[in-house]
Amino acid sequence: MLETSARLLRLLSLLQTHRDWSGPDLAERLGVTTRTVRNDVERLRALGYPVHATPGVSGGYRLGAGAQLPPLLLDDEEAVAVAVGLRTAASGTVAGIEETSVRALAKLEQILPGRLRRRVNAVQAYTVPVPGRGPTVDADLLTTLATTCRDAQRLRFDYRSHDGAATRREVEPHRLVHLRGRWYLLAWDLGRDDWRTFRADRIEPKIPAGPRFTPREPPEEGVGEFVERGAAQAPWRFRARVRVHAPRDVVAARVPVLAGQLEAIDDNSCLLTAGSDNPHQLLVWLGMLDVDFEIVDSPALADAVTTLIARYHRALKREQGSFTSEEPGSTDVVCRWIQVVVVDLVLVGGRAG
Repeated sequence: MLETSARLLRLLSLLQTHRDWSGPDLAERLGVTTRTVRNDVERLRALGYPVHATPGVSGGYRLGAGAQLPPLLLDDEEAVAVAVGLRTAASGTVAGIEETSVRALAKLEQILPGRLRRRVNAVQAYTVPVPGRGPTVDADLLTTLATTCRDAQRLRFDYRSHDGAATRREVEPHRLVHLRGRWYLLAWDLGRDDWRTFRADRIEPKIPAGPRFTPREPPEEGVGEFVERGAAQAPWRFRARVRVHAPRDVVAARVPVLAGQLEAIDDNSCLLTAGSDNPHQLLVWLGMLDVDFEIVDSPALADAVTTLIARYHRALKREQGSFTSEEPGSTDVVCRWIQVVVVDLVLVGGRAG
């Protein structure tokens, strides 16, 4: 009886891979005859697990959705991944699943072997979570979007743009992407006849979903790259292009706080196209890169730099008594540096105009 129970669990584990298994393949995996496989399938059905069978040469067995959840059989790596994921979800950006995640985690950790529990605890103990600043997204909404992507069903929804304008969209959903604390839907917009990226927290879906469609080939540059570029080109109130005097890889490691797109110019510089709500905010972010840069085509950003230099100059004048002309940081030296920078900004602004 124990051997039969163990075999049933193994059969259930194989069927959970969501692929069609032929009778001979299952028999080989389980080390039994095809007749035993048929009998075991009937036992699973009697326990309430719907195992669908398709006759013919190309037929096989597949586990369907039933009235109850079958036991999930996880290997060591899967169990650790699920436990860590549940702990993260308890304070993540998906609204409404924190309490559910804690309950599921309690059940899982109760049956985790000691060696796996220590691995999970080690990851938790030496990981410092940084609360996301992005908007939370309802779990039911993410489930709806993911389901329409999986089932290739058209989706209608009301969409609220960056400036608050509301539009009605009909799309062919392709993928959900999580990027920098926000969820995005990549879909083919039937009204625009092109790929579009939508912020999930701005979507209000109309249920039920529409008819099925034949999935299109994804954008050539890749799903992740396309969504990242679309997020970088969001309609900010202010945009600028800046040449940064550092390799693209170096800047890319420091630029996540920006909604920006990077293009390599040569081995030692790159072009950053970035946006913000105002030039002063963008200037603060650029200063945090801690590398030299040139303003390519934004006189407003050049004006913000000039204003900031003047403010720093006034701050130095108030403390000029603490400097001597021989010191490297003297007011005269700073004034000469300010003059050079202002001249450079004027020249850059002139070229931009």
